[in-house]
Amino acid sequence: MDLVLYNTRTRKTETFVPQDPSRVTLYACGPTVYNYAHIGNARPPVVFDLLARLLRRRYPTVVYARNITDVDDKINQSAIEQGVPIEVITDRYTAAYHADMAALGVGPPDIEPRATRTIPAIVAMIERLIASGHAYAAEGHVLFAVDSYPDYGKLSRRSTEELIDGARVEVAPYKRSAGDFVLWKPSTPELPGWDSPWGRGRPGWHIECSAMSEQHLGETIDIHAGGVDLLFPHHENEVAQSTCAHGGKVFARWWLHNGFVTMEGRKMSKSLGNVLLVNDLRREAPPEALRYVLLNAHYRQPLDWSRAAVTQAINTLDRLYGTLRDVVHVDVEPRIPPAVEAALCDDLNTPKALAELSQIAATLRLAVTDAERERGKAELLGAGVLLGLLQQSPAAWFGQESVEADAIEALLAERNEAKKARDFARADAIRQRVADLGVQIEDTPQGTRWRRAKPPGSEAA
Repeated sequence: MDLVLYNTRTRKTETFVPQDPSRVTLYACGPTVYNYAHIGNARPPVVFDLLARLLRRRYPTVVYARNITDVDDKINQSAIEQGVPIEVITDRYTAAYHADMAALGVGPPDIEPRATRTIPAIVAMIERLIASGHAYAAEGHVLFAVDSYPDYGKLSRRSTEELIDGARVEVAPYKRSAGDFVLWKPSTPELPGWDSPWGRGRPGWHIECSAMSEQHLGETIDIHAGGVDLLFPHHENEVAQSTCAHGGKVFARWWLHNGFVTMEGRKMSKSLGNVLLVNDLRREAPPEALRYVLLNAHYRQPLDWSRAAVTQAINTLDRLYGTLRDVVHVDVEPRIPPAVEAALCDDLNTPKALAELSQIAATLRLAVTDAERERGKAELLGAGVLLGLLQQSPAAWFGQESVEADAIEALLAERNEAKKARDFARADAIRQRVADLGVQIEDTPQGTRWRRAKPPGSEAA
């Protein structure tokens, strides 16, 4: 089956054909590490990790790069306020980001370049842009001359006036044109800086990604991905820099952009007090449920985060893991269901893929033969492998893997004996004792089941 992806560059859904099937290249804009990641920051890595998984099923080598921006004005300000080098800030929040992403089931990229380790490549690219007439030095700054690139604005499809207004550009006397943007800027003694032909300074934000992509993936890459909020000015400026630095070559053949994450219909912002940090959310609800919510809307559409959505995801995963628990004795190898893969090959249609996942589970619950159970479990696990779900045992999901499990099982056995003896007062007392241990029990035709109570706050995550 063909893989089709919506290409922001052409505004069309197109069949994906890499320039070199033996080496597919994917670059996604990563975090600026000055604080913990919020749930909106988590959507791109979850979505594009899924894309990388899908590509790896189809091509022998996929090189996925996701950068770390570790020099930035917000990082610099935080370091100054705390009286520490910027590495103290960036190392702390890079580690936190890695922990958050791992909890959400996001695999590490093949390459994770850092801006501070790419300075020579950044300087070299700026020198080429100056030599070709696309950039100029002025008062310790180097700026890209927007007028030198006629296709500027084509990716975001904005007029020059809209571009200047949207960029909130600084009108500085050293600029030839208001729309020109910074490639290199001078650093005062208290700020981090590197030696360059234009004096001690640091790179602008946009040139970092262009240089890191060139260094690790080449001059023309297959796919560049990121949030729709980066479309302008960041991605527009990347296109301009890279195209001009590479003699007019196409920078990225496909551009993929994920939609915004809102909080109960409102934009997340510090002023509204509704910014939800992944570091907090994953302590309040199972991280797998957070991943499920992030996949529950098509990546190009807005995603509204709510308490109800997280609760529904937990309940859905309860049913899926409950289905696997019923066939825990069935030994199979995961098998990717064609219907799930077909949904994802249709521009990463995760809502359809999740619907297929639920249908597989429903069919498995109705299975009556060993062959039906084996097929159903293999497909359910295989769909989970591709989607990054159902990657733990049912016992782990339901909180039954602990040193206290034997004690809880013993109490439940005692309760069952009390019920058989029709000593219901004793049975109720044992049920309450188990509940006091933070355990929920359920009497089913298959016997008594138990699970840890949901983490505090999971009902209101």
